[in-house]
Amino acid sequence: QVQLVESGGGSVQAGGSLRLSCTASGRTYSNYCMGWYRQIPGNEREAIAAVDSDGNTYYADSVKGRFTISKNNAGNTLYLEINSLKPEDTAMYVCAADFCPLLCAYCHTTWIRGRYNYWGRGTRVTVSS
Repeated sequence: QVQLVESGGGSVQAGGSLRLSCTASGRTYSNYCMGWYRQIPGNEREAIAAVDSDGNTYYADSVKGRFTISKNNAGNTLYLEINSLKPEDTAMYVCAADFCPLLCAYCHTTWIRGRYNYWGRGTRVTVSS
């Protein structure tokens, strides 16, 4: 089993920045697919960014240029750097992951379809104007 714990959310003013973290523990491997989503009450969950162990990164068009996903492999921590925050970025941000003993395949599809095996509980971001 794998546990994912997010942190770094908070209340910020528009134009500010945040760095969200997602720390994985348990049965992890060096091969992975990991992603970030955000959930606004009443809206569908939005896939916003993902990364795989080959170094490929994927972003939703809505966040390209403002969000940066990265992973600290030594610490098994996934990050999401968010710049130029807007009120419409207000949401619960959730990370998800798959860890594979061999190759993790189809990471982009896994992210788009939300088919990760492991999910965190989320960290809330509130942006005021």
